[in-house]
This record gives sequence, C-alpha cells and structure tokens, in this order.
Amino acid sequence: RSHEDEEHCGMLEAEVKRVCGVVRESLVQFLKDPYGSHVLRTLVQVLSGSLSRDAAQKKAKAEVQDFEIPVSFWWELKHLSERLMENINVCVTDACASAALQTLLTVCHRKRPLLCRKLIKGIMGYLTALSSAPGVSPLLVFLKDPSCSHLMQTVFSCSQKAVLRDVYRSHLRTQLMPLALHPIANYTIQSLITASARLGAGPFLKIFDELMEGFEAILAAGHMGVVVLMVESCVYWEEKQNELLQRLLQAFHCSEPASLQVSCLPLFLSLLAYEVYYNTETAEGDALTQPVQRRLSVSYHGSRLVQALAGFKDRSVLMNSLHGFGSADLLTLGTDRSGSHALQKLLTAASDKGRGKILRKLEELYVPLACSSCGSRLLEAVWNSATVSQRQSIAEKLVPSESQLRSDQFARHIWAKFGLTNFMKRRADWQEVQTGESKKRKMFSDILH
Repeated sequence: RSHEDEEHCGMLEAEVKRVCGVVRESLVQFLKDPYGSHVLRTLVQVLSGSLSRDAAQKKAKAEVQDFEIPVSFWWELKHLSERLMENINVCVTDACASAALQTLLTVCHRKRPLLCRKLIKGIMGYLTALSSAPGVSPLLVFLKDPSCSHLMQTVFSCSQKAVLRDVYRSHLRTQLMPLALHPIANYTIQSLITASARLGAGPFLKIFDELMEGFEAILAAGHMGVVVLMVESCVYWEEKQNELLQRLLQAFHCSEPASLQVSCLPLFLSLLAYEVYYNTETAEGDALTQPVQRRLSVSYHGSRLVQALAGFKDRSVLMNSLHGFGSADLLTLGTDRSGSHALQKLLTAASDKGRGKILRKLEELYVPLACSSCGSRLLEAVWNSATVSQRQSIAEKLVPSESQLRSDQFARHIWAKFGLTNFMKRRADWQEVQTGESKKRKMFSDILH
C-alpha cells in the first residue's frame, strides 16, 4: 500500500473508533431505536471484519464479505460486547436490542469463537437466574416470548455441545413437546434440533426420541418446520431413519397394507393423509373401494420433506412411489417451483439404473421441461448427474425441437449447455467431450468419498 493509502486507512480507523465511543456512551438509546439499532449492527460487523449484505430475493442466504481490519477494531469489539452485556436486560426484552445482540453473536461465532462462548455463557446465566413459577424453568418463558425467542434461536445456533446438553438436561427435558406445539417456541426447537444434530450424538438423540413420542401431534399442529428438520437431521443418523419413515407412513395413513405405500410420495408432497388426498370416504364416512384420481399438488414443506427423505440410505419406498407417477404428474412436479427441487433430489440421489427408469418416463417431457424456468433447472441438474448414454438419450429427444428450444428464453440456455449443435453436426466431438466430463466427474466423486 502507498503512504497515501495508509494515511486514509488511519483516518478511517480513527473515525470508526470515534463512532464506537459515541455508541458506547449512548448505548441504550442506540439499542432501542430502530435506526440506531441498525447503526449498531453495522458497526459490530465492521469491527469484526465481516459485513453481511442482504442477498437478492431469489437467494436463500445473505452474502458475507470478509475484509482485513486493524487490531484496534478487535479491542473495540470487546469493549462494545462488554457494554452490551451490562445492558443484557434491555437486549432480552426489546426487539431492536435483541437483533443487535444476535448480530454480535453471529459474527463472533464466525470470527471470535472464544468471545462468542463468553457471550452465550453470560446470556444463559442471566436468563436462567431470573425468577419464575416454582418448579418451572425461566427459560421456558423466554422461549415462548416473541422477542426473546429470536435471540434464543441464535444462541442455540452458535452454542457448543456442552451448552446444548446442559440446556436440555436442566431446562428442556420433558418440555420439548409443549414447546414444539407452541406457535412461537416451535421455532426455537427447530434451531435446537439443527444445532444438536450438527454437533453430534449427545443431546440430539435424546431430543429426537422425546419429540418422536408426540410426532403425530406435531404434524397435526401443522408445525412442519419441526418435522422437516427432524427428517433432515436423520440424514446423518442412519439408525433413526427407518423408525422416522415408518412413523411418517403411519401418520399419512399409507403404512398398512403395504400396497398403500406406493402412494406415499403424492401424500408427502401435498401433506395430505391418504383418505383426504384420494377422497376415499363418502359424505357419510363410508370408505370407497376405488380411490379418486386427482391432480398432483405440491406444498413448500412437502417438497422439503421429500428432499430430506431422498437423503436417507434406503430410498426404495420413495422411488417405488415415483415409478408410479404418470406423465402429467411428472410434468407438474418438474415445473413446480417447490416440486422441481424434490424431483431433482430424487433423480440425482438415485442409482444410475434407478435414474434411467425415471428418465425413460420423462423422455416425452424434455421439451416442455426445457421451456420452463423450474423445469430447465431440473433438466440441467439431471444432465450433470447423468451417464454419457443417458445424456445421449436426452439430446436425441431435444434436437428435433431445435427451433422451439433456441427461441425460448429458458430452453436456449439448455441448448447451449448441452452442446446440442455439436451433437447434431459433430457427434464424435460431442461424444469425446461428454466422456471426458464423465471421467472427470467420477474422479472428483471418488476423491470426495
């Protein structure tokens, strides 16, 4: 850096430290004010060298930009943290102040883990020391509070295994079901499930077993976020997968007889029980002998449920159900904003043989899929995981519709990505490129596994 650059950096450093001094002096005022809270949150990020920018709406996560900071900023962050903890009572009860403390926890979790642990210890110490009804943990009150529940979600997400184990043993054991059914507290339970599954066996298996006792009640309450996260967490706990799948089949009334299991996929996607989806009961409540066929419907949480189940070791129940789909349902699923992600996960997770069976059913749908915003993304993902012979079959079905594909806003990218001009005019070159890509993909796959 030039002397001039260093001079500018020094001036900027001095200005940031001056802002820190002003904020510390009037901290409570900044914490409680909606605009002041945003200033404080941005200041915390700058001091940590980790600026988070809200991502475009299409993206699920905010983008984090890391940058180099002077050593003095770490001291400023430490002093600011101490002042925040001195005002923990405000941070717990005020929504704006709580958001500022959450930002501090999040950046420290990434950049200053020791400081993060100290903050969590202080927060939990304060919350659990407050008075409550005899025999009732004060933590239960805060988990149900609209403001503090958000803080607790962040605390769980940033905690070490020992903290989660202690929280479960001392405060949450036997209380998880009422919390999972609560309209606010169920979100903190979702964070607890995710954090404990990430950290390993200790608390997760106990949390899982306790929630499984009231699994149907959670489903009936419509708290699908809890259910989906239980399923997603089981991807890493193979011994729990079959138990959870059987409970899902029972809850959607397609477990017995075994012949009903082939209908599970539309039920999971729509989050409707068998008799509701297929309308198998008359107005008088009598069962109909023949289920009524209906158009496939897909819900957001239903799609996430299927995506999570696709990560299980044994996917045979799901794949058998998918094999029963007709062309109309496959097209609906492949072009639906949520459903396309579920179908993509099922296809890319399948074996080459299993994927081939579904691709044969999709052959007549490649063109309408390519001309859809969601379908084209699905088709590209399938292409990336397909064998050379499967790619050739896809290309053969697409090239007769050249003019339609090249003039469509979505399909023209598929045409270019799949090298279909080469496929028509220089087949040997195309084959060589695809074989090379396939070998490269297999090599990376072998390295990763």
